[in-house]
Amino acid sequence: MNDARSLRRERFAPVTYALLTAGLLLTMVLCVCVGSVPITLSDTVTAVWNALWGLPIPQNIAKNIILNVRLPRVLCVALAGASLSLCGAAMQGLLRNPLADGSTIGVSSGAALGAVIAMAAGITLPGSGYGGVMLTAMAFAFGSLVLILSLAYALDRSLATNSIILIGVIFTMFISSIISLVVTFASEHTRSLNFWTLGSFSGVNYDQAKLLGLALLVCGSVILRYSHELNAFAVGEDNARHIGVNVKRVKLIILITISALIGVCVSISGTVSFVGLVMPHIARMLVGPNHRRLLPAALFAGAIFLLLADLAARTLFSPIELSIGVVTSLVGAVAFVIIFYRTRKAG
Repeated sequence: MNDARSLRRERFAPVTYALLTAGLLLTMVLCVCVGSVPITLSDTVTAVWNALWGLPIPQNIAKNIILNVRLPRVLCVALAGASLSLCGAAMQGLLRNPLADGSTIGVSSGAALGAVIAMAAGITLPGSGYGGVMLTAMAFAFGSLVLILSLAYALDRSLATNSIILIGVIFTMFISSIISLVVTFASEHTRSLNFWTLGSFSGVNYDQAKLLGLALLVCGSVILRYSHELNAFAVGEDNARHIGVNVKRVKLIILITISALIGVCVSISGTVSFVGLVMPHIARMLVGPNHRRLLPAALFAGAIFLLLADLAARTLFSPIELSIGVVTSLVGAVAFVIIFYRTRKAG
């Protein structure tokens, strides 16, 4: 029965990808049009098309709102959602744990701590008011990864997945307390830091969208390159080793790549939970467990989900904007319970 289901999913995979692509484009257009100031579809298309080709934009179109506020935000949200979902899918395959995602090993928490410290201390780079936060977040993400892997190696020289997850959970709890301490003493930054730590894309720009796009292109290519190895991990590390997979090397490469991509995302949006945990399960239901199909599907699913979550965050209680992490946590928790129940029932 499972074989027949897998064959059916593989047969309809092109249709599924086409629907996901169409769904992503429609969702992006919807997110640009809908907001505190409603904009018609024709005005949106005209503004974006004319801007792309350097044509004059009619005066009656809200050019500033479309091109300078909503479009860069939509691009950043879509790229971040795709990145987080891809990291979650890779982490679940690597650790063979359906509860795993990028934050499980503590990389997200480490990156968040670095970004909070940079913002509270006003760390910047010459000529860039934002680069200091991103580089600090990435440095802390790498540092967290090295620390966690070192502790896991000290406990278990085989770097077993259970050891990595256990230390990652403990590390996340420890870092959360430090973040709370930093936020408490950063009095003049407390409100913005509290809002940011729950996730926010307010005020993002095209430069940040370019950084997210570049990070996803580089890191995503590496993760997709190891889709065959991730399939091997699904049947166990010993079996993967027997078919010629260098288990430790592949683990380190994927973990380092995930930490870099998550570091970039966290430095821009703050900590956004449940995207990397739930969306890979949705993608797995659509295209099956083969990572060659699962990873691309997870990209689309994560982007669509986070776009809709961001739309809800900024429109449900307009003009008050919710933190996007609040929306993803509410929706993601319910979705995960349903997915977990269906999985256990099917099992």
